Order: sequence, then structure tokens, then C-alpha cells
Amino acid sequence: MIRLAIMVLATFFLHSEVVESQQHRYDRDYPQIGYSSLTPTDRVQKLGQLLETQKDILQFENENGYLKSILSELNISTNSQTLVFSKTSINARLITPGTPRAIYFSDDVYVGWVQGSESLEIAATDPDLGMVFYTLAQEKTDNPQIKRQTFLCLECHDTYGLTGGGVPRLLMGSGTTDEYGRSASHEGWRLTDHQTPLEQRWGGWYVTGEHNNQEHLGNSIITTSGSRILAQDNINKIATLDGLIVDNRHLVETSDIIALMLLEHQIHIQNLLTRLQWEASNNLDLELLDQKILSASEKLLEGMFMVGEAQIMGPLSGDPQFQKDFETKGPYDRKMRSLRHLNLQTRLFQYPLSYMIYSTTFEALPKPLRHHLFSRIWEVLIGLDRSKSFEHLSSADRSAILEILRSTKSDFRDWQRTRMKQSSPNDS
Repeated sequence: MIRLAIMVLATFFLHSEVVESQQHRYDRDYPQIGYSSLTPTDRVQKLGQLLETQKDILQFENENGYLKSILSELNISTNSQTLVFSKTSINARLITPGTPRAIYFSDDVYVGWVQGSESLEIAATDPDLGMVFYTLAQEKTDNPQIKRQTFLCLECHDTYGLTGGGVPRLLMGSGTTDEYGRSASHEGWRLTDHQTPLEQRWGGWYVTGEHNNQEHLGNSIITTSGSRILAQDNINKIATLDGLIVDNRHLVETSDIIALMLLEHQIHIQNLLTRLQWEASNNLDLELLDQKILSASEKLLEGMFMVGEAQIMGPLSGDPQFQKDFETKGPYDRKMRSLRHLNLQTRLFQYPLSYMIYSTTFEALPKPLRHHLFSRIWEVLIGLDRSKSFEHLSSADRSAILEILRSTKSDFRDWQRTRMKQSSPNDS
């Protein structure tokens, strides 16, 4: 089970009912969160409530079940598709290089589909609860129901069994895989984020797009004899998965390299946000932030500023429609700049502060904690903090990011005005 827990987005749990009489561990250790008792307010929960009265919202198709319909209702692009062929999730028996698991995502919802599975796997970020898990049975019915899962999903999507302990989270990792989707190395899997060198990423994943011959572990299948089915020399030439997957029923022919990089970044930041939110829930006086919260907030700050980002030796290019869809979400400042603008030459973002600062999870942080983060962001951007961690930010980067925030994030702008008035009483 530990092995599964360090694999990519493992198990959103499928389909069986769980009966447990004892109190959920989260409810004992984080009673203020109310993870099991409170009704979520995320978009998947709202769609599930809508289905109770409007049962014809989701349309079933023979080939992919409710997949296309639920992606449409949740406004998730099919071009966000990434494919993992390692034996992860409760569907391990169904996953192979020939039948990889598809993951589709937006800023706050993730949908997993495995060919032949009895359920769709869904995870959503709730502003108060963090990551919440759901399933939708893949059978045609007049009464489709989205069911919340609160126990067995957390056997893997929990950190009690790993380091850091005790909040729900998503996982993304890399490791060499054999032709059956099993681990092909004694080293196992490693969690990945923006600091992981590209040559260590995406083992067990398909990767389409171009990356200037920069090596990675994607598309590599290790046979029982130890040879590679897809040689590293050919990886850069894979534009689509046409011919690689037998009986391909996936919605698009790509597992886009840019989507993979954004998925890694987003999962990392969302996990840090959840950790901070949950730690803050146990602090009775948030005006006096304790060291544990300050440490968690600093880790979030460093993640959002892409501290220690592995160098990209670009240019990287993937599905242009996916990139366009992502970047055009904005928001934009007066100079038409956005934190979603991608660089893809030497780093992921043109303006390296995470777009997750606009997320409902960030905005749901307690006001004193949010203002503390604004203060730290301000210190970095105006040059008060020029520590080694932030030396990758040029003066132009700092200036541009600050202007974008002032123009696009009203609560940051309001905080800044209040701060300026407090520091300069005569300032208009």
C-alpha cells in the first residue's frame, strides 16, 4: 500500500461502500476542519446536487461512458489529457502501457478514466476541506449519482503513512516501468515537482511534444530482458500516441508535455495550500502565527515563487490548443500580462509566481494568514528580501509580477493600500 501511495494520483477509490464505526482520524486530529461531517462546496459536489433534480444532465456513451459529458459539465478541456501506464490507482489490474490511465484537469478538478473500469475517479479542491474524492459509476442509468468517498481513497491520498502526516492530497511521481505497467527498478517511485530535473520526471507516463532533446523518463518501457521498447533517441519525435496504444479509446492522441508540467506544479501548490489551511485550523489565535504555521507558509511561498526550479533547456512545445486554453484564462493586467503566461525556454512561467494565488483555496485562507503571505510576497517583490532563495527573480521579474498582482488581485491591492496608509498616514 505504501508503494501505491507514492505513485501518481493513486486511487481516487472506486465504487464499493465503506462501513466504519470509528471516528475518522481527520475528525479527531483536526476537529475544526470537519472533513467527514461538513458538506463540501466544491464544483463536483454542486454538480452532484444538481443531478438529484436534473437527471438528464449527464449523457452516457458506449465507448467512454459519462467521461465526455462530465468533462463538459465541469468545464475541463479534453486537451488537458495526460496518460500514465504505471499500475497506480485501485484499477491497477486494468492499467498497462496498452491501456493507460487518463487524467484530465482544470484548476480545481481532476478526472481519472481507465478503459474497462466500473467508475470514473474524481477529485476536487474544496476551499475549506482541501482535496475531496468522488466516484461516478460507469453504467447507463436514469439516475446517475456522484458519490463522495471519505475512507479508502485516503489509504493512498493521505500522508499519515508517509512523511508530513495527515492531510488529504494528490500525488504525482516518476519511476521506470515494465511492459506490464509494473515498477522495473528497485529504486521505486519518487514524487516530482518543479524542482525535479527533467531527466528524472515522467517515468511510467506517455509524453508527447518536443523538448529540444532534453532527456526524461517518459515513454520508456523496460522489458523483462532490460531493454527499452522506446529508445531515448526517439522520444523527442513523438507528436501523438497514434500506433502506440492498441484499441485506443482516449479522447485525444496526446499526453502533452506542457500539461504534465502544469499538473505537477498545480498538485504541488495545492498540497501546500491544504497543509497550511489545516495547520491554521488548529491555531486558536491566528493573529499570533506560531512557528509551525510560519514554516508551512514559507514552504508555500517558495513553491509559488518556483524556488529551486529545475532548469529547462528549451524550447519546449506541446499541444498549441492546450497552451492557448490555459493562457487565455488570465486574468490580465493593463499590459496584457498574466501569471499564466508560459516561458518554456528556460523555465515554466514567464512571470514566476503561481497562478494558484487566484484559487479558491488560497482565497479561503484565514485573513491574518493571507495577509502574512501578502506581506512576504511584497517583501520579495520590492526587494526587501533578497535572500538566496529568491535570487532567481530579476528586477524585471519582481516589477512585472507586482504590477500584475496590483492590477488583477483586488484583495492584494486592498491590503497594499491599507499597509501604505498605516505606514504613511498622510499618504493619499
